[in-house]
Amino acid sequence: MPGSSFMGKVAVIGERELALGFRLLGIVDAFPAEGVKAVEKFRELYDEGKHSFIMLSENVRKHMDSKTVDLVNTSTTPLVVFVPLPGGSEEESIEKFAKRVLGVEIGR
Repeated sequence: MPGSSFMGKVAVIGERELALGFRLLGIVDAFPAEGVKAVEKFRELYDEGKHSFIMLSENVRKHMDSKTVDLVNTSTTPLVVFVPLPGGSEEESIEKFAKRVLGVEIGR
């Protein structure tokens, strides 16, 4: 279980391009990792309890066991979400992603 004091930190785990993109946006804790290594990094960050929001590449889900997927789906502190990848089979627009995850509508 994560600790009770959250610093408001954000983390991103996923493909090199995803991590690099978020680092360019100012997210310091953006970790390039794929497959089992990404799941291990997620568990490490989750257990440390220092992040209030963790974003995972959608590709990480297929490497998780059902217990870990359930943890992601039910976690609120930290909030954990899967980030869809451009060109993926279930591509989601930035507008829909922001609405679903943050409850914010992005105007056009």
